[in-house]
Amino acid sequence: MDTMTLVGIFVLVVFVLGYVAIAFEYAIKVNKTAVALAIAVICWLIYFLGQVKPVDQNLFELLKDLSDISQIIFFLLGAMTIVELIDSHKGFNTIIEFIHTRSKKHLLWITAGVAFGLSAMLDNLTTTILMISILRKLIPQKNERFLFGCMVVIAANAGGAWTPIGDVTTTMLWINGQISTLAVMKSVIIPSLICVLVPLVWFSRQAKGEIALSSRGGNLDKPEPGAYLIFTAGLGCLLLVPIFHWVTELPPFMGMLISLALLWFITDILHHKHESRMHLRVPHILTKIDVSSILFFLGILLAIDALSAAGLLTQLAQWLNIHVHNQTEIVTLIGILSALIDNVPLVAATMNMYDLSQFPMDSKLWLMIAYAAGTGGSILLIGSAAGVALMGLEQIDFFSYLKKISLPALVGYLLGMLVYFFV
Repeated sequence: MDTMTLVGIFVLVVFVLGYVAIAFEYAIKVNKTAVALAIAVICWLIYFLGQVKPVDQNLFELLKDLSDISQIIFFLLGAMTIVELIDSHKGFNTIIEFIHTRSKKHLLWITAGVAFGLSAMLDNLTTTILMISILRKLIPQKNERFLFGCMVVIAANAGGAWTPIGDVTTTMLWINGQISTLAVMKSVIIPSLICVLVPLVWFSRQAKGEIALSSRGGNLDKPEPGAYLIFTAGLGCLLLVPIFHWVTELPPFMGMLISLALLWFITDILHHKHESRMHLRVPHILTKIDVSSILFFLGILLAIDALSAAGLLTQLAQWLNIHVHNQTEIVTLIGILSALIDNVPLVAATMNMYDLSQFPMDSKLWLMIAYAAGTGGSILLIGSAAGVALMGLEQIDFFSYLKKISLPALVGYLLGMLVYFFV
């Protein structure tokens, strides 16, 4: 057995043990962020120690992966700050006041519909952060928010799959020329709707009764000065992110940073004369950001990149190509595997596996991958950026999601794939 194979085995063992520890967080009483950071460092340490290449080459590979991850981290930091800024101004009262229903079933449908639509315009991660903030205002009881939060993840992932800017994997396929805007929107929107509607109908039977008046905004806090301005400017800045990316071709995190800067200017101008409004300015808002969730992202993505560096994801893609000859089955499995492993390296490996000369732009293979990689991550809580965000923000454990959400999400995913072939 060669050294590279041994390195891959050790890296895989550490990752699996860490994955299990994250899943059993509430049983072992060790925070998932600590585990994620530990397995990231250990996996890369094993990779470095097992390499015969010069250290400089290994460092270059690590720094390249860190560069890609940092884009997600900065994007997440900017999005969370903007959402927290709106929330601190009580800006979400504007939306809550328009939601007149007290029915849990109706609210579940409204939540899913808004998340699906917003994700197509923004992205699944930003949409999840935004919707969770709104749900906290509508439903203060954490246990009652569980179903709604999980439905947001499914809807946001599905909504992000049918536009080039809604999910990072779809954006990858779009930028590299595998799919075009109109083709992916036309081909994937109906399967994505099916992927949402199946679990939505399923969960509607569980969403019985009404939300108490005191829970849905009857006692909303008085808006802070400039609440409506910050709410409008905040949503406008979030919508600016995909437009900025499309116009400038700079990475999405740059659009998020300029959006944050614009809001920072606005709040400084609005509040700098009033000492009593220091809590409404960005420096104070940054102290309220959930750093633990951001570090969890960093750790889990670094650990997954260690798997990729060790060649395990490429080997997986090659194994699928050799042993599963049907492309439809391969793509379906890629979607399911993206619930276990981050969809970004899986799609990257698939893009390297199939050549554009053999499968040109907008071929059925690429459009299937856009759907599968975008929606398959909803099957498990840790399978998508939106799910990881929900896990961190709402402290939902892996097994609660697995027990109550995974089966409907899987059925919706598979039926959406089936519908794809009849559209």
